[in-house]
Amino acid sequence: MLWFDTQAGEAAAFYNSIFKDATVGNSTEYTPESAKMTGQQLGTPMTVEFELAGLKFTGLNGGPMFKFNEAVSFVISCDSQDEVDYYWSRLTADGGEESQCGWLKDKFGLSWQVTPIRLIELMKDSDPARVSRVTSAMMNMKKIEIADLEDAAR
Repeated sequence: MLWFDTQAGEAAAFYNSIFKDATVGNSTEYTPESAKMTGQQLGTPMTVEFELAGLKFTGLNGGPMFKFNEAVSFVISCDSQDEVDYYWSRLTADGGEESQCGWLKDKFGLSWQVTPIRLIELMKDSDPARVSRVTSAMMNMKKIEIADLEDAAR
């Protein structure tokens, strides 16, 4: 369950436009009783179901009381730099924000880690000096650049 102010439907459509294996499912509306209890508009979407990469989510239009923060993020494991670039550019579009070490916030404030699989492989190297150089390079990046990690490893 992801708590949005009023943008659950917009978020589901946004993610559906980015992830190739995404679907938007059923939604429910605020009834007279639930609208009265929450202050939301009668007939507006209360929940929106969607699926990304086989993971099911429900977006709740719950109002402004709760905001996303970095304590929760979703990881996108990428096979190539092209894939990193694809997700990075789309998730930071229209008001998203770059952070450090492959982290970003999308325009709804949800945190994502766009992580190349090669980074994880290099971080598991048996040579501590290589791992240290790769870690140092990664710590100075916003979007992860695989070629720069490879250079640091060498």
